[in-house]
Amino acid sequence: MKYKNLAILGTSHIARQSLEEVRSTIEKFKPDILALELDKARLIALFEKRTKPHYGTIKKIGLQGFIFNLIGAFVEKRLGKMVGVKPGSEMKLAYQIAQQKKLRVALIDQRIEVTLRNFSKAFTWREKLRFAFDILKSFFVRKPLLKIDLTKVPEEKLIVEMIKKVKQRYPNFYKVLVEDRNKVMAKNLAALMKMFPDKKILAIIGAGHEKDLLNLIKQKI
Repeated sequence: MKYKNLAILGTSHIARQSLEEVRSTIEKFKPDILALELDKARLIALFEKRTKPHYGTIKKIGLQGFIFNLIGAFVEKRLGKMVGVKPGSEMKLAYQIAQQKKLRVALIDQRIEVTLRNFSKAFTWREKLRFAFDILKSFFVRKPLLKIDLTKVPEEKLIVEMIKKVKQRYPNFYKVLVEDRNKVMAKNLAALMKMFPDKKILAIIGAGHEKDLLNLIKQKI
């Protein structure tokens, strides 16, 4: 997906296909700047060997945000083991390639502590109950509603369907983790495009963000 001096690549954080696409897209597009869906803390975490939970962060992000972060990390780690790819490997690879090629790197995502703190405030009791129900239900339902090949980036049609379900069932969850972060990333990318109009920018983000992100950027430029 391209617009002016910007190209956007949507990835899956545990798909081996994403690693190949990161390499090939960088080689083909030859960007001057790599914009990553990361903040400084998450970038550092990708290169840390030990990732024990820091309980002191509960005061900063709230108990719900802390628990959600633990659950999310656990699920991604389990899925990553299933496909043999550590979560965030495509972002780590992109950063390493940028270092090798001496490309400028821009971290465009909202700070993780802000996202998790907002999550703690926004997640309603109704959504908590739905979340608990859905988790319990998953233990008893043998056939998944959606068949997904974890080794590949999901097709756009499947992503749209998944996002629609999440938005309907968990509206506050969606707003905090998708809509609000899209606004931050769009603002940062638009600023980069204006600051470096003659430079080619490649944004590597999670699949599903691309269209909304691009629409927001067009509104700012």
